[in-house]
Amino acid sequence: MKYLVTPWREKYIKEGINDDKCFLCEAAKAEKPEERFILYKGKHSFIILNLYPYNNGHILIAPHKHLDSPVKAGKKIIDEMNFFMIETLKILERVYHPQGFNIGMNLGRPAGAGVPDHFHLHIVPRWEGDASFMPLFGETKVMFEGIEKTFSKLKDEFEKIKI
Repeated sequence: MKYLVTPWREKYIKEGINDDKCFLCEAAKAEKPEERFILYKGKHSFIILNLYPYNNGHILIAPHKHLDSPVKAGKKIIDEMNFFMIETLKILERVYHPQGFNIGMNLGRPAGAGVPDHFHLHIVPRWEGDASFMPLFGETKVMFEGIEKTFSKLKDEFEKIKI
């Protein structure tokens, strides 16, 4: 039997999702954003790596405000998040050369939101065959690099963003 090591998932497995604290709000106010894998902070929103990614390069874009829906966000927040979405796609294309993307939001727990009270946008790079037999039958996802390496590969690119 072969073992796949995913050390970044240990905390999630041991502690689960903490409903008492919003991880997005906690990350946004962190004194050392790099320790929370924040790639970029804008005036109204920020870009952060997903700690429990579906694929390498799985990114979240979230408003600084704790809001449960984009309907409540206002034009400035949505415009900035949309700008960050386009910039993120360009960066992921340059760095990882994915063959496609999944982009979306899960609004509310019934829709699959892990954090139903703080809406955020997911951007997931996709490649042919990345949904192979491993996750379908083996309930195992193969990641080709750890989150620390993903962060170091992307951070310099995100620092080039000009609003």
